[in-house]
Amino acid sequence: MDRSYVEDQVFEKQDFRQKPLPKAEYDNCHFVHCQFDNTDMSEIHFADCRFDHCNLSNAKLLQTAFKNIKFKDCKLVGLLFDTCSEFLFEVDFEHCTLNFSSFSNRKMKKTSWRNCTLQEVDFTGTDLTAAIFLQTTLSGARFENTVLEKTDFRTATLFSINPEINKMKKARFSAGGALLLLDKYELEIEG
Repeated sequence: MDRSYVEDQVFEKQDFRQKPLPKAEYDNCHFVHCQFDNTDMSEIHFADCRFDHCNLSNAKLLQTAFKNIKFKDCKLVGLLFDTCSEFLFEVDFEHCTLNFSSFSNRKMKKTSWRNCTLQEVDFTGTDLTAAIFLQTTLSGARFENTVLEKTDFRTATLFSINPEINKMKKARFSAGGALLLLDKYELEIEG
């Protein structure tokens, strides 16, 4: 099947719930104030694209390719990034809501989440080596068999991580954040 190729386009205020985004390769495109929620984005390839102020909540992402993609001020609730294509998967998030999403078993070295909300997000088996959670809320996020080596949690909040079931060598925490690593022991620490 020949796939169409779209390059250097700006899509602004498009409602792809009404007319779906065609399956194609989108290179260096910019999506602004677009609605993708509850759509099927399967097998669409994005490379070097930006999504600003878009809603992709509950979109289907089966074999969707995200290669060097920036999401800013987006609503990304309930997305299963673990069903995306693994080839060159690279994403970056700023001021996004990603509640109830899954990154299970993804390789996400050096990924950055800045000022994001990641409530009940699944990072089981994910490689987050040198990732950064800057001013990010991780309430109920699941870290299990996760590689967190050199990961920066210094300004992250509300996380609960069991050091016994995750690889955490040289992970970075604030003094208060380091106490959250003791949650599972139900200790009473006074200070």
